[in-house]
Amino acid sequence: MSDTPKHSVSVAGVVVDDERVLLIRRRDNGRWEAPGGVLELGETFEDGVEREVLEETGVAIAVERLTGTYKNLSRGVVTLVFRCRPLSGTPHPTDESADAEWVELPDALRRMGEVYAVRVSDAFAERPAVRNHDGVTVTRSLPS
Repeated sequence: MSDTPKHSVSVAGVVVDDERVLLIRRRDNGRWEAPGGVLELGETFEDGVEREVLEETGVAIAVERLTGTYKNLSRGVVTLVFRCRPLSGTPHPTDESADAEWVELPDALRRMGEVYAVRVSDAFAERPAVRNHDGVTVTRSLPS
């Protein structure tokens, strides 16, 4: 048995269509977020984002670029967030999301908690962000 700390790796997609973003309302906690989830073994980052967005929204996407790396210090989850563009499909509820819809950026940022809203904001910046959080509040960030 190893004493090495264990981390899980997640991916998320900030899907942008003009000034609208694709959000889900999670079934498990009712929170609004960009779609995403745990990266599977043997899966590339891009394939994981494409799979998660499609599973949670019904929208097929193309990954454009990495926009941020985030670590939940209390849970040991590292999340890579990518800006994406829609290819096809109409958002609809799924087994994992109670709702999925296109939301104007200001409204999207108001709906989400701080650690999820910053991920969407970072997708509109020129350089990728590196941020740490405790699950609720961003605790430390590298300057962008």
